[in-house]
Amino acid sequence: MRQVSLREFRTRGAKALASVPNNETILLSGQQGPAYFLVPVVGDLALEDQDLRRTLAKASLRESWRPAREASLDTMTDEQINQEINLARNARRDSPVA
Repeated sequence: MRQVSLREFRTRGAKALASVPNNETILLSGQQGPAYFLVPVVGDLALEDQDLRRTLAKASLRESWRPAREASLDTMTDEQINQEINLARNARRDSPVA
């Protein structure tokens, strides 16, 4: 995978892509790091789209797990999770209705 700066791609798009072999994915990076992938379309466009959507969904899911990892909640056992659920249910049940 080749990496191309966003600035270079914006100013010299065709020239920046000329050195990249056919069918190779390109990572566009800005000042704050990786920003976009340029993925060549090869073969069946419907399958490519499905694969891309699946990949984006997985990336989104991994990102949603980040707060749990940072709080060390990603190592909880099923028993600990069930205890937390029961505590929350009991608290809700015992709280006065507004």
